[in-house]
Amino acid sequence: MFNLGPWEVGLILVVALIVVGPGKLPEVAKAIGKGMNEFKRATAGYKKDFQDVMNSIEDTVKETDKGEEKTQPANSIAETAQGFDKAVHGKDDTEPGPLH
Repeated sequence: MFNLGPWEVGLILVVALIVVGPGKLPEVAKAIGKGMNEFKRATAGYKKDFQDVMNSIEDTVKETDKGEEKTQPANSIAETAQGFDKAVHGKDDTEPGPLH
């Protein structure tokens, strides 16, 4: 987790032994172990909650994609213009004009 080598671990243990003392060192080590275990549990809970939310969002996006119709683009500019004329003027311009 911290990429500590044997020399670093040894140095930490020597400093801890000097600071805490030989009588209290097992109690301190036990408390540190419990704290690290609780930290792992808490982060695992947050990780699970985050993953659940991400899965929910992903499912919503998939459902939205399935529900939407895929529109086909117009085959030509003339078809687009005819659709525009029909929408604006209420008539179907089928006679050939300058765009046809």
